[in-house]
Amino acid sequence: MTNIYKSTENLLKTSLHSWHNVHGGKMINFGGWEMPLHYETGILKEHLVTRRYGGLFDVSHMGRFHIKGNDKTAYLQYVLSSNVASLQPWKAQYTLIPNNNGGLLDDAYLFRPGDEYFLVVNASNREKDWNHLREQAGRYDVSLEDQTSNISMIAFQGPCTEDILAGLLEGGSMPENCRNSLSEIILAGTKMVAARTGYTGEPLGFELFIPSEKAEEVWNYLCQVGSDKGIVPVGLGARDTLRLEAGMPLFGHEFGVDQEGREIPAFAFPLTSVAVKFSPSKGDFIGRQALNDQSEEVLKLNAGENLSSEILPRRIFPLALTDNGIARQGDPVFLKGSKVGVVTSGTMVPYWKFDGEEDNIRITDEHHRRAIALAYIDSHILSDQKLEVEVRGRRINSQVVQCHGRPGNPTYFCAITVKN
Repeated sequence: MTNIYKSTENLLKTSLHSWHNVHGGKMINFGGWEMPLHYETGILKEHLVTRRYGGLFDVSHMGRFHIKGNDKTAYLQYVLSSNVASLQPWKAQYTLIPNNNGGLLDDAYLFRPGDEYFLVVNASNREKDWNHLREQAGRYDVSLEDQTSNISMIAFQGPCTEDILAGLLEGGSMPENCRNSLSEIILAGTKMVAARTGYTGEPLGFELFIPSEKAEEVWNYLCQVGSDKGIVPVGLGARDTLRLEAGMPLFGHEFGVDQEGREIPAFAFPLTSVAVKFSPSKGDFIGRQALNDQSEEVLKLNAGENLSSEILPRRIFPLALTDNGIARQGDPVFLKGSKVGVVTSGTMVPYWKFDGEEDNIRITDEHHRRAIALAYIDSHILSDQKLEVEVRGRRINSQVVQCHGRPGNPTYFCAITVKN
């Protein structure tokens, strides 16, 4: 994880800061905010509990910008990569904030509760994103408001979360049963927006947008009721291991600049294809031509037409380590003695073992650990390719895989392991 320092002086604090301190949160500096890395349960257990039952995450450090005005849709069409015109009320979409070179200022999530929009951005990029978005707003009839301090954000992720949330509902209705749906609900006497979104890869999960003065009351309520179902509070450490296992990018690792200080093209990461649209209704937007060139290059690479690419010389792929060792960001990757890339994220993660197959799969009480990574490697390398990662001067075996896990049945995330 980036932006972690020992000092916690003069840091921003969420509305749940006191709760974290009282309840054993190990506090760190993350993106200028004092946030819990983990609680007394520890990162490994918080990861496992989220996958088996559910976890409660304070993600209020992320930036939240409200966009209003007559030109709000046209403005967002220009500054974001997604087709905002296709976003229906009470829906959300993953999007990017591109630059003219086809690189990224940030990745983000756009929400549309009713007829308004709000954009959630990474904490470490909040000031940079805000300045860029304000600068681009000059020729549009729009107003931007930074609501980060006024609206808190809680993630509630895992197999038990839907039943718990539905059982506590005092008004409103649950979001439709599909990803990226929104609704307005009342919980603990508080009206809020609930979204079927999240950063863990869980098949079931929600993000709640709550008036900051009510956030601790709602958090306590979910903790108290959820504890009987196995729910625990989860810090940024397990949030990072969960997103890595789910194959999701983190700015400063998979997006931004590489180890040599060169900008990482947006389409180097596979999820970018979900967030970039080139339909006629989208129109022109920042970085369109560069992103279109990258998109076409991906098609050629996937079809095996190119063995090398100037536009996308490297892409990011999941790596499973098949020898003992833990890869970390910056570790070099080799193919037959030649360096072909570098690890962008890597760690050891725990996982639950499942029995059975497909519709008959079931979770067991047995869990293990495995070393996984994401790596920025030469574009011609294919899935299943055997590679080596240099870890502390020792080269260990690894393999390119399609993914580290996916929903194995309607409620559980199922790890996909590689045999030695």
